[in-house]
Amino acid sequence: MNHLTQSKIRIIFAGTPEFAAVSLKHLIDLQDVLNIQIVAVYTQPDRKSGRGQKLTASAIKQVAQVYNIPVEQPISFSLKYQPEQGVSGAVSRETLANYQPDIMIVAAYGLILPLGVLKIPKFGCLNIHASLLPRWRGAAPIQRAIMAGDQETGITIMQMATGLDTGDMLYRVSCPILDTDTTQTLHDKLAVIGAHAITTVLQNLLHFQSLAKVQDDSLANYAEKIHTQEGLIDWNQDALTIQRQIRALNAHTYHKSERIKVLSALPIKFDQTTSIPAGQIVSVGKNAILVSCGADTNGIQHLINITSIQWPGGKPLTAEQICQTNKLCDSDYFEIKTHEK
Repeated sequence: MNHLTQSKIRIIFAGTPEFAAVSLKHLIDLQDVLNIQIVAVYTQPDRKSGRGQKLTASAIKQVAQVYNIPVEQPISFSLKYQPEQGVSGAVSRETLANYQPDIMIVAAYGLILPLGVLKIPKFGCLNIHASLLPRWRGAAPIQRAIMAGDQETGITIMQMATGLDTGDMLYRVSCPILDTDTTQTLHDKLAVIGAHAITTVLQNLLHFQSLAKVQDDSLANYAEKIHTQEGLIDWNQDALTIQRQIRALNAHTYHKSERIKVLSALPIKFDQTTSIPAGQIVSVGKNAILVSCGADTNGIQHLINITSIQWPGGKPLTAEQICQTNKLCDSDYFEIKTHEK
């Protein structure tokens, strides 16, 4: 970074969840090595969370407070008048400009940055995106990659533009998706990869910007935000689709009219075939609860191996723990529903 200026590079970091916090902490630790100074952190306003619905600071804000980094939490950067904002987008932009940033790094911020904001930092805004762009653009690239059965995903460092994740790609790092990966495990891997990827780019920013590659829009898919309804298991689906759904989402089903969470499942064994109705529990064993699923494209029904379930108001139970109760029995059924009220 010394080739940009003799003084420290002034960086604003914008993000909200833990995924972003991993990169922020990494950059804070490397400020002297990279010749950078994180002058401010931008994050979403505090939100109510937990049973007590108490206002809770984002993961990013919590890190910033530990290191005494100024925190800004604008509601919007839009110049359109919105009375509920309290502070106008023009004031938010002026505050940002007053930090005199050289670079703005964005990771899962959750706030739209208009062109006027993207132009404020001297070298623009860089995004740490959890997909090998242009494969998955949008809010839920990790979940969508698992659900689609992708064999790999990764991190893309992108020069931000006004479109949704459409900016030029500066650097990409791939990561395989294992058939045991869940949204959480893949999130954790990509958070670390993202932290190292942005560090690599910052070490020689002008070089990576000179090699920027335009995305091929024809290869792009929209990773739409996950909706609760998508977690409802339709046992008429094939076993592999259901197993990916369990790995990717907060999956749930119904047993004796109770809504229960299905927390984990083992990879599908393709020699485990059946002809019994979808949704029927074949066996409740110590290692897994075997459930019949619908037919795949070849007309073959496979069993899914569920390893953890949670009943309302209870703790997660392993298959072995369930086996010791009468909560589930052989030949019970999980209800087949395709939608909820």
